[in-house]
Amino acid sequence: MTPELLYLTLSAGLCALLWIPYILARVQAQGMADAMGYPENLAAPTGWAKRSERVHMNLIENLAPFAVLVIVAHILGVSTQLTVLGATLFFWGRVAHAIVYTLGIPYLRTVTFAVSWLGMILILVELLF
Repeated sequence: MTPELLYLTLSAGLCALLWIPYILARVQAQGMADAMGYPENLAAPTGWAKRSERVHMNLIENLAPFAVLVIVAHILGVSTQLTVLGATLFFWGRVAHAIVYTLGIPYLRTVTFAVSWLGMILILVELLF
């Protein structure tokens, strides 16, 4: 497995786990029956739980283009220091983004997102140029 595919796999694993905190918050706030059922007036999460839900949704939105870039690079046999750096920045940027966003740290949220976005751009640049 190339480092890029490893970081794609780790990113998918992170995405698969990020729903757990906000679902646990929903169970705590509303009980297991409402969390598992289809209640009419389900209250929206607030505070850290809402931020945690947004972290998950944001990663879902960004995982697709990252996956495409990594898979195209793999199919084309492109694995360079730049693509490895890009994949590394994406994954660790997303880990930091999840922590910072959930904790509600304002400016670092944007910085961590930009790091992960830069990772995708590095892979794109390597593929196109």
